[in-house]
Amino acid sequence: MKERNKTGLMYGLSAYLLWGSLPIYWKLLDHVPALEILANRFIWSAVFVIFLLFVLKQKDNFFQETRNIFSSWHSGLTMFLAAVTISCNWGTYIWSVTSGRIVEASMGYYINPLVSILFGMVFLKERLERLQLIAVACALVGIVIMIIQNGSLPWVSVTLAVTFALYGLLKKLIRVQALTSILLETLFMTPAAMAYLYYLSSQGGNSYQNGDLLTKLLLLGAGVVTAVPLLFFTRSAQLLPLNILGFIQYLSPTLTLLLGIFVYGEAFDMTHLYAFSCIWLGLLFFTWSQVRAK
Repeated sequence: MKERNKTGLMYGLSAYLLWGSLPIYWKLLDHVPALEILANRFIWSAVFVIFLLFVLKQKDNFFQETRNIFSSWHSGLTMFLAAVTISCNWGTYIWSVTSGRIVEASMGYYINPLVSILFGMVFLKERLERLQLIAVACALVGIVIMIIQNGSLPWVSVTLAVTFALYGLLKKLIRVQALTSILLETLFMTPAAMAYLYYLSSQGGNSYQNGDLLTKLLLLGAGVVTAVPLLFFTRSAQLLPLNILGFIQYLSPTLTLLLGIFVYGEAFDMTHLYAFSCIWLGLLFFTWSQVRAK
């Protein structure tokens, strides 16, 4: 069991370190419009996952799970909605990084677990413990502080938290393996992505026409940086207890936050400190409720 946990921890840490480091990758493409990056991410993720299906000999499993999903209109619609939701999440994240709002993005992924438990209460009729209710209240206080001080909703943080929590909720309704999920979601969006890139090329603005070699290679690599951490996470989830996996998930937004402040020089003033402190306090209550339940 110790060896199993050690292997699972290695995969889990790798996944969250890669996710937390993604701003570095997208920052290298900040001269490319976010929507064009997103289109490339869908296309090359689909290509890379198809390659993996053949290498890992999982294509038969993919076809079987796909048949099961589309055997009913309800599960097929749910998968389509999951694709739309993750599109909004990916697009917002890429835009926030390339627009110099990495700190806001990190806040969104700190809030995400608390939004997820709120969604569980509202949509799945799950009963929340007192500590979990306090955790959600702390996150709301943090958001209210940002609204009062800045005069507007931290919409990047809220959008990332809500879309990813909604994505998780939809995925609870259709249980499929990671490769099947990501391929179907990217295939849903690939026609629109290809149409958009064709439109750009017809206007003379496609990065494959005007970009340098590094830009083209980074766009091609968008599929790899999308799929690899997801595969690591899936493997870690199979090996690790959920309480350990839930604890190390905070590594990703923490690394993103540190990159935003210390590498890219984004502002982190007293308003941010007060808001983040409330959210961190909420996460402390949430984590303690998970540990106590375990």
